[in-house]
This record gives sequence, C-alpha cells and structure tokens, in this order.
Amino acid sequence: MRTWTQLALLVLCFFCLSGAALAASAVTPDGYFNGIRLAGKVRVVDSFPDLRVQVVSAFPDLRVQTVDYFPDDIGQWQFVDYGEDFTVQFVDSFPDIRIQFINRFPGVP
Repeated sequence: MRTWTQLALLVLCFFCLSGAALAASAVTPDGYFNGIRLAGKVRVVDSFPDLRVQVVSAFPDLRVQTVDYFPDDIGQWQFVDYGEDFTVQFVDSFPDIRIQFINRFPGVP
C-alpha cells in the first residue's frame, strides 16, 4: 500500500514539474524578456548583466542577427562599447535565454 502511494506521489510531482517547465517560456512571442525588448544595441559584460545568454546551435529562445546599423527588429543586435540598450553575459550554464546566431530572419522562432 505504501509503495503505491509513493509511486502515485512521484508521478504527480513529475507531471506538475514538467507542465510548469513547458508553460514557462523565456521569451514572449513579441520578443521581450522581463521587460527588456530583445532588439537594439548590446554591450557584452563580465559581471552584473541584464541577461545571461547561452549560444546554442538548435532550439533557441531567440534567433539573433548581428547588424552594423539600425537594430530595430526583434533579434537584431548591434554590439557596442557604450550607449547600450541592455547588457549581456555569455555563459555555458544556467542562462536566462538561449540564442542562435543566424544571417537572416531574426526573431522568436
């Protein structure tokens, strides 16, 4: 009897946790993360970033195109040394968002 109760509790916890993970999306469909519009001028920092970013080759939260001028669309980033819209730190684990660098069609997949 006790084993069935433990098994039922384990299955219930699994479904609750997996449902919460699927429901939580890092980037909104209109291209925002925690109120930050993911377009514009970006400065790379080593500490205290606005976003912790991991570069991936598949299943990104955002597709990023680097541009030299006019980073107006979601996913278009211009890397600058000053005058940034937000800051990022590139990490290998525990990112806020995952990005993939591309040549065209930036934005939320």
